[in-house]
Amino acid sequence: MKFGTVPVGEAVGAVAAHSIRAGAISLRKGATVTDAIAAGLAEAGVAEIVAVRLEPGDVDENAAAERLASRLSGSFIRAEKPFTGRVNLFAQAAGVLRIDVAAIDAFNSVDEAITVATLPALKAVVEGELVATVKIIPYAVPQEQVERAIAALNADAAVSVAPYRATKVAVISTLLPGLKPSVVDKTLRVMRERLQPAQALLSADDRVPHEAGPLAQAIAKHADGEAGIIVVFGASAITDRRDVIPQALVEAGGSVAHLGMPVDPGNLLMLGEIAGKPVIGAPGCARSPKENSFDWVLQRHLAGIPVTRADAQRMGVGGLLMEIVSRPQPRLPGAGTPRLPAGIVLAAGRSTRMGPDNKLLQNLRGKPILRHAVEAQLAAGLDPVIVVTGHQREQVEAVLVGLPVTCVHNRDYAEGLSSSLRAGVAALPAQAPAVLVSLGDMPNVTAQVIEGLVEGFAQRPEALAVVPTLLGNRGNPVLLARDLFPAVTLLSGDRGARRLLEEAGDRVVEIAFDDPAIALDVDTPEALRALRD
Repeated sequence: MKFGTVPVGEAVGAVAAHSIRAGAISLRKGATVTDAIAAGLAEAGVAEIVAVRLEPGDVDENAAAERLASRLSGSFIRAEKPFTGRVNLFAQAAGVLRIDVAAIDAFNSVDEAITVATLPALKAVVEGELVATVKIIPYAVPQEQVERAIAALNADAAVSVAPYRATKVAVISTLLPGLKPSVVDKTLRVMRERLQPAQALLSADDRVPHEAGPLAQAIAKHADGEAGIIVVFGASAITDRRDVIPQALVEAGGSVAHLGMPVDPGNLLMLGEIAGKPVIGAPGCARSPKENSFDWVLQRHLAGIPVTRADAQRMGVGGLLMEIVSRPQPRLPGAGTPRLPAGIVLAAGRSTRMGPDNKLLQNLRGKPILRHAVEAQLAAGLDPVIVVTGHQREQVEAVLVGLPVTCVHNRDYAEGLSSSLRAGVAALPAQAPAVLVSLGDMPNVTAQVIEGLVEGFAQRPEALAVVPTLLGNRGNPVLLARDLFPAVTLLSGDRGARRLLEEAGDRVVEIAFDDPAIALDVDTPEALRALRD
């Protein structure tokens, strides 16, 4: 292909490299110069133009793009007609986009004049969506290069869509006493919305105690049933292969392929199998409609694409789906380290719903329930940590021996939660910028949750409060800024800081977590048994 400046009188049959307006002539880029156009340009005073002339063995840009697009296109891909050296490829069905990444890389390495761009491999697509575009950069390419680009591709088409299949999905939800039915109901609504693009059916909604035995029975039932995919939403996150959900799958006769994903949100996802059916242990964030690892895995299964352990391990690149305020962020160079908030653990209540025993003193995972809550604050670096006591003061203080905490006794504990909150705030040092308030009967709240709230406050120092949410519902613990301390002294009754949060309005920062622990307290013998099982 020849490219360069050409006298107008010699340009007939050549292709204009640029658009030209002169006199009555409007010559579009890429148009062929005719005798009439050349004469008109000359009459308008144009002596020369930049033009392209094909040589023997050259392939016109549109012809080259059309041939290459045809070779790239696989099942459920439609190629539009070529225009200016471009052919767009569209999905002909909803499903998951399959890309032969190595073949695309080899194709693009043949010649700088020959290119194809695609959406990410294994992305969910809808019918009619643009999934790839072939573009020839110059006005023509040598036939030899076209052949080389074709040869770089494998036998199978490099771009195709795996369409969704008509699939039935069974959902099993495990329950703990503190998990509200409304949370499970909302989870099922979100799940139906996820299935709608694939026209898949949520065929079962089973709810069982968060125990390996009942869950194993439910999994085994669906292994023999009509559902093609089994999804388990746990009342508590899966943190180990010996946890309730993996254990139940094994007891039912299935196997755990992989636990843990290099995708965030959605690290705590389990891949399993039983009777040839995939079993997905959903992470807590899958209760939300926001994209997470569960979407990636579910979409592939709905399209009939297996997800292996190796597949999961390759999801890390691109797996950071959003900036998550609940994760510690790097500080700017030179930024000073702000003083951390103080901590208050409320441990003064009479524990009437537990019966004759003080719930805070009950053993859970080798230590009293209260000690779990206190140690989480200490692990998060809060300083000082103040424990407000009341009922059975001596016994409560005894289980904290050896911990670097300050115990403050609330003589008026019978008046309700607000009296303990007032006592704790009154004992705070003057330099405390904020305080994080935990409930002593929430032993599953981790230091990571506390750190997330502290980081949220560091990023929004104008906030009056920072609270965790699960599916849009507020939970505990709660961080209160110093500006709220005077209002705390006016609280009464058993509502704690709820009224202050309502009055603070949009100066309350909500941070979404996928951890049910922020909504689970241990108020009753039934709740305690469920956590012990």
